[in-house]
Amino acid sequence: MRNPRQVAVMGVTGYTGLELARILLRHPELPPPAFYVREPNGAKCLAELFPQFRAWGEAPLRPLSVDGIASSNAGTAFLATPHEVSAELAPDLLQAGLRVVDLSGAFRFRDAETFTSWYKLPTPHAKWLTEAVYGIPELYSSEISQARLVANPGCYATSVILALRPLTQAGLLAADSGVVCDCKSGASGAGKDPRRDLHFVEVDENFKAYGLFTHRHTPEILEHTGLSESRVVFSTHLLPLARGILSTIYVTLGEPQTAADVESLYRSSYAGRVMVRIWPAGTLPELQHVAHTNFCDIGFALDKSGRRLVIVSCLDNLGKGAAGQAVQNFNHMLGIEEQTSLQ
Repeated sequence: MRNPRQVAVMGVTGYTGLELARILLRHPELPPPAFYVREPNGAKCLAELFPQFRAWGEAPLRPLSVDGIASSNAGTAFLATPHEVSAELAPDLLQAGLRVVDLSGAFRFRDAETFTSWYKLPTPHAKWLTEAVYGIPELYSSEISQARLVANPGCYATSVILALRPLTQAGLLAADSGVVCDCKSGASGAGKDPRRDLHFVEVDENFKAYGLFTHRHTPEILEHTGLSESRVVFSTHLLPLARGILSTIYVTLGEPQTAADVESLYRSSYAGRVMVRIWPAGTLPELQHVAHTNFCDIGFALDKSGRRLVIVSCLDNLGKGAAGQAVQNFNHMLGIEEQTSLQ
């Protein structure tokens, strides 16, 4: 019989997988997870690959195999794998009776055509898309708690959706007004594969835009804010630092609001949601406030007219933007207090 608290992790060698290992190994409600990699190269435990895990307790390392996981008593699998790998592995794991938290983009859209057009990949997993629940607990906690398959959101998308959703849900944006989402991320958001544009000398003392009008997190933002593509400008930039996302979002309100009104809206929208911290009106969060945490911090400034609003949303792209949120989702799936192992 499968134990949902017995966890299998695939893809531990990337930045997100490594962060996931850190969180799960200190999770007080779980037995030691098993970690699966394509090429263990003779290593028997995680500490042999990553010496920082010495004395953290048992962390067995095994060759990646769906059959091997299926024959174990693992009840939950985390996939910190590329999109096409997750699309291949997740259906087999689900059919074997496991729950799956996927950190790739493979299951983030209900429409297979959306995935194909933005990710330029086939969708052999298309029949599973309607079963996946989009994993922002602050918005979909009840659905996540019943889910067999959770699609962990993109890091940029999380920062933007959490900032915009209260405004769009309340109908406060001016009709047909443009929304500018100006976002910056640390280099770990680009993954661990070696690339010339991510070499130290290319990133250090540099700052650049990329992926304009083509970034894969765009359809997530549109779907979960209800905004049309024609209204949104989503720009992404690479910061010369390791981790963190700061999104500055510019909107126009339909009717004048007071700063107290806006702050009240955000606080009521995220009341009881401990992983979202709302800053007092006129104060703005910074990356240093969220680094190595699972918090999303949201602040704003409102101009004198009461209609021009600038929101600043900060999170750690490896925490609330990836591994931390994945464990937050997992906690919901198992009925564990959501911030367990995340504070």
